[in-house]
Amino acid sequence: MSGRTVERVLSALEAIDAVHRPEIWIHLRGREELLAEAARIDAAAAAGEDLPLAGLLLAVKNNVDVAGVITTAACPGFGEAPARDAVPVARLRAAGALVLGATNLDQFATGLVGTRSPYGIVRDSRRPDRISGGSSSGSAVAVALGLVDLAIGTDTAGSGRIPAALQGIVGIKPTLGVVSTDGVVPACRSWDTATIFARDLATAELAMGIMAGECRSWPADVKLAAPATPRVAYPATLPALPDAWALEFEAQIERLRSTGVVAEAIELDVFLEAARLLYDGGLVAERYAAVGNFVDTVQAGGVSATLDPTVAGIITAAGKVPAHQYVADSAALERLRAEAMRRLAGFDALIVPTAPFHPTLAEVAADPVGVNSRMGTYTNFCNLFDLSAVAVPAGTVRDTDGISQFGLTVVGRTFQDGVAADIARRIELTPEHPELFAAGAAGARTAAPMVPWPVAAGAGVVPLVVVGAHRKGQPLAAELERRGAFWDGQVVTASRYRMVALETMPPKPGVVRSEQGTGLVAERWLLSESALGSFLADLPEPMLLGSITLDDGSTAVGFACDAVAAASARDISEYGDWIKYLEESTAGPGNQPLWREAGRALLTGLSRGQR
Repeated sequence: MSGRTVERVLSALEAIDAVHRPEIWIHLRGREELLAEAARIDAAAAAGEDLPLAGLLLAVKNNVDVAGVITTAACPGFGEAPARDAVPVARLRAAGALVLGATNLDQFATGLVGTRSPYGIVRDSRRPDRISGGSSSGSAVAVALGLVDLAIGTDTAGSGRIPAALQGIVGIKPTLGVVSTDGVVPACRSWDTATIFARDLATAELAMGIMAGECRSWPADVKLAAPATPRVAYPATLPALPDAWALEFEAQIERLRSTGVVAEAIELDVFLEAARLLYDGGLVAERYAAVGNFVDTVQAGGVSATLDPTVAGIITAAGKVPAHQYVADSAALERLRAEAMRRLAGFDALIVPTAPFHPTLAEVAADPVGVNSRMGTYTNFCNLFDLSAVAVPAGTVRDTDGISQFGLTVVGRTFQDGVAADIARRIELTPEHPELFAAGAAGARTAAPMVPWPVAAGAGVVPLVVVGAHRKGQPLAAELERRGAFWDGQVVTASRYRMVALETMPPKPGVVRSEQGTGLVAERWLLSESALGSFLADLPEPMLLGSITLDDGSTAVGFACDAVAAASARDISEYGDWIKYLEESTAGPGNQPLWREAGRALLTGLSRGQR
C-alpha cells in the first residue's frame, strides 16, 4: 500500500503519537479505516480524477457534521452520529481531502479561549501553559502541529481567527452565507460561519474556494483584488494591548507602508461598541435560541450530559433577555454599522491586531469571563457587521516570560473577500520578499498568481486581455485596479494579430486581426461583469473591445482599434510586445524612453483636471 495520501496518513499517525496531545481530538478515526480511504483517494487520483486536495488531511471541529461521527459540540450526550457530512465537509472530501478526525472546542462554540470543554483543555502548540484560543481550539492546534494540512472551524465572534493568531497559522473567515452552514450546530445563527485553517494562505484559499459556493450569491460588481497601492485603515488607539504588543502592531503598520500601502488611523469606538452588544446586550439571546432548551433540560436533570459551568451560565442568562431588548439592540447594531462603514469610506480594508495578548491557563481560570471578553476586542464586531476577514501570522512578540505569536487580521467589506486576501498576502510575504510588493511593480503580488478564491466559489468574472497601457505598472492599469480587477499573469495571443502604435496620450497600441499576424505578449485581468461594463462605457476612441484568441485556443475579451486609426498608425508587430517596443524606442529628454515622458505628461494633465 503506497501513495501520497497513504504516506501522509502514516506520517500523521506517527506525529500524533509523538506529540501526545489527546485533548485536540474528540474522535480520531481508526488506522485501518483511514488507510483504506487513503488508498481509494490515491487510486482515484492516479486514474485521473480531478482531486485538487488529494494528499491533504483535514480535521473538523466537532460542531460540524462528519458522517458516522457523533457531533457533540464538546458536550457529551448532546448529539448523535449524522448520516451525511455537513456541506463544507462534503465539498472538501469530494475534492480529495481525507478527514483525520473531529476536534475539540469550547463547548457549543461559546468561548475564545479553548478551555471550556469536558474533553480537556486544548493547550497552546508551543507553550503548554498558555491557551490555544477558541472556540476552534483543536482544529487550530492540529494544523499548527502539522498533524493535518487543513482544518474546519466556525466563527461567530472570532473563533476562526483568535486561535489562528495564537497558533501562528492562517484563518479565513468568509462573508456570512457564502459557505453553507447546513450540518453545523448553531451558536448564533444570524452570525455563524464555517472557516478554514492552514499553515499558509495559498492552501487556505484553495480550500476555501472549494468549501464555499452554491449558497449566498456573489454580487455582479464583486471586487477581486486590492489596487497596487491599497489604502488601509487601522485603529488610532489600541485598547486591551500590552505595550509590547502595541509596539509590534505599530511596527507591522510601518512594514506595510514600506511595501507601498497607504495606512491611516481611524477611531474604532463604534466597532468596539457594536462588539459589546454580542455578549453584554440583547443579541446574546441567539445563543439561547440555539441550544438553550437542551441546556435547560440537562440542568433540570432530564438528560445526562456534562455542561461547562461558564458556558451553561452564559446560555442560561441569554434565555432571560426580553424580546424588546433584542429588537432595540438590533436597531442599534444597524446604526453602528452605518457609522462604521462611513468611517471606512475610501479605504480598501481595515487592519487590526487579531488577538490582544496570549493569556496563561491560570489567568483564564482566575477570570474566565473577563479574559474571554478581552480576547474578542478586535474580532467580535466583524460578523455583526457582515464583514470578511483573513487572519495571518505576522511575526512574534516578547511577553514578560517568553515569545508569543503575533497576528494581524485584514478586515474587508461584505463580499470583498478577495480584496482582504490580496492585502493579507502582502503581510504574509513582506518580511522575506518586500520586492514583490513595491508600488506599481510589474511583478507585484506574485510571479505566478493564484485565482482569488471567490472566483472558484462562483463569483462571476470576465477575463480581459490587455497588450499595452493597461498592463501592470503601465499608466492606465489603475483603471482596472480601482474596479477590483485581479492581475492573472502574462499570456500570449494566437498568431493572427498585428499591433500598431497609436498617437494617443498616453501612448497605446492598437490590435487588428490579420492573416499575416503574429503572437503578441499580453496580460490577463479578471474583473466582474459590472466592472467590465463600466470600463467599456469609459473607453475612448479609437479603442474597441471584442473577442481575442490566445495561443492555447482559449478566448477572452480583449482590445482592438478601429480600422481607420490602424491604417494611419505605425505597424510595430515585429516587436511582439508593447513593453519591448517602449524600451527600444528612441529616448526622450534626459535619456528617458518616450513612454515615460508621455506618462509624466498624462499625470500632469490629470492634476490640472483634464481627462
